[in-house]
Amino acid sequence: MSNWKSVLKNDPTDWLLEPDNPSVQYFALTQILERPEDDKQVSEAKSNIMKTGVVPKILDKQNPQGYWETPDRFYTAKYKGTVWQIIILAELGADKTEQRIQKACEFILENSQDHERNGFSVWNSKKSGGGRHSGVIPCLTGNMVWSLIKLGYGNDSRVEAAIKWITKYQRFDDGDEYSPKVWPYEKATSCFSKHTCHMGVVKALKALSAIPPKERSDDVLETIKKAAEFMLIHHVHKRSHDLTRLSKPGWVRFGFPLMYQTDVLEILGILTSLGYKDERMQEAVDLVVSKQDEQGRWELKNTFNGRFQTNIEQKGKPSKWVTLNALKVLKSFYS
Repeated sequence: MSNWKSVLKNDPTDWLLEPDNPSVQYFALTQILERPEDDKQVSEAKSNIMKTGVVPKILDKQNPQGYWETPDRFYTAKYKGTVWQIIILAELGADKTEQRIQKACEFILENSQDHERNGFSVWNSKKSGGGRHSGVIPCLTGNMVWSLIKLGYGNDSRVEAAIKWITKYQRFDDGDEYSPKVWPYEKATSCFSKHTCHMGVVKALKALSAIPPKERSDDVLETIKKAAEFMLIHHVHKRSHDLTRLSKPGWVRFGFPLMYQTDVLEILGILTSLGYKDERMQEAVDLVVSKQDEQGRWELKNTFNGRFQTNIEQKGKPSKWVTLNALKVLKSFYS
């Protein structure tokens, strides 16, 4: 399909370009309209991300030492702790040179990353420092790697080590065999066991997709291939052994931001960003197209509002974030 907009009921681009949400405006300009970074409107939108809306509200609530809430509940304070703010700030395109953001990144690297084997843990180890060995999980590791890359830490040796954790330990079992009874699999049974947790796979794939193509090692490329195929045998959102059934009913209710959860739109966004246009994605793409309203907008169906530091959009209303992500998928898949 040469004109990807032909699947839209209406073109919502002008709506996305309104200045009330500078993050969406910035991404719509650069990723939908493909404007360069030195474009005046792009520069203004990028600057405004740090001045208005969600990002400054989050940063205003940060402790001067770099964390939110309490230092020990960086993960367990859902969704107000440090882990979750780093994800949101990365999603919103916050300025990676901002000192408060760098402090947050350093805090999570010091307190959540397992200093022995480099994955990210849900708990801090008070004895040895860093993340507790037994609390390392794949979805958190993927989310932190993706966020830290987006926030300027892609070439940091600690992030590079976490990438190696993903390529070494991430599994893609589809019900055929149990994962080994060794670390990190023996404790994280909900993440691995006989069928690898989809969220761990998705966040791992998301993290590796953020690595610039020319910087992807052979191990990264091989893991991307395995993770993508894992999602493709599930036709994105189905059960691989029964393609008439959904993997998770909630995945067809689109939201933003998704934190450790995922949905059809996020998975398609990752796959299309990697250049995938596999026929096994078609049903999921058709689902996305079917969810638009008459104005070519998508509704926020799923949200953690009320549990964030500040609310992001309104449930049941047209969502600029969901609409932006839908347009990015359709543009990539049909161009």
